[in-house]
Amino acid sequence: MPAYKKVLLKLSGEALMGDDSYGINPATIDAMVTDIAEVVQSRVQLAIVIGGGNIFRGVAGGAAGMDRATADYMGMLATMMNSLALQDALRQKGVEARVQSALRMDQVVEPYIRPKAIRHMEEGKVVIFAAGTGNPFFTTDTAAALRGAEMGVEVVLKATKVDGIYTSDPKKDPTATRYDTITFDEAIIKNLQVMDATAFALCRDRKLPIKVFSILKAGALKRVVMGEAEGTLVHV
Repeated sequence: MPAYKKVLLKLSGEALMGDDSYGINPATIDAMVTDIAEVVQSRVQLAIVIGGGNIFRGVAGGAAGMDRATADYMGMLATMMNSLALQDALRQKGVEARVQSALRMDQVVEPYIRPKAIRHMEEGKVVIFAAGTGNPFFTTDTAAALRGAEMGVEVVLKATKVDGIYTSDPKKDPTATRYDTITFDEAIIKNLQVMDATAFALCRDRKLPIKVFSILKAGALKRVVMGEAEGTLVHV
């Protein structure tokens, strides 16, 4: 039996690149949707928020010198491209998915409508939230925390390239150890930067736990949802 019945998965755009320098790596997204399909088959309600760094940062060189609000809107459009790619890949695996966007693009995707999103999830469809919060100056981490709170999920799953939260950077410090669990307050005191500050504060205030794990480990997503020892749990 799954440990969680309703979850929000936060994917970084960079996670879709695989070993490429930008864009969407077909083998990487195929492996991801295979894991996602397994979770959906376990009758877990799933929503996804995805970043856009693989498209926008890769093409625009980090938008150096650009107006911040303009750059953020471009980043939102990049998340739209990733969301459509993810929806298509899921459908090829037999998983029904709906994209809802915080920016209106009605000819392509649904606008974000909370009751409709909740109904989609209850019907077993994956809901992919595109365009972040629809506002500049807010990251897709914040969008994940916000949508997770609105959907009433039990946990936010933060998928990264590292298999949890460590005492220090494991690439630089061979003595670094991984936390199995850590409180929000401990993470703040130790400056572990699990998510950006706004997203982290929202999760803490809503008592919404965060599970950090590696999306690159085959089957890790299902193990997390089943409550097995995988990644790091951040809790109140």
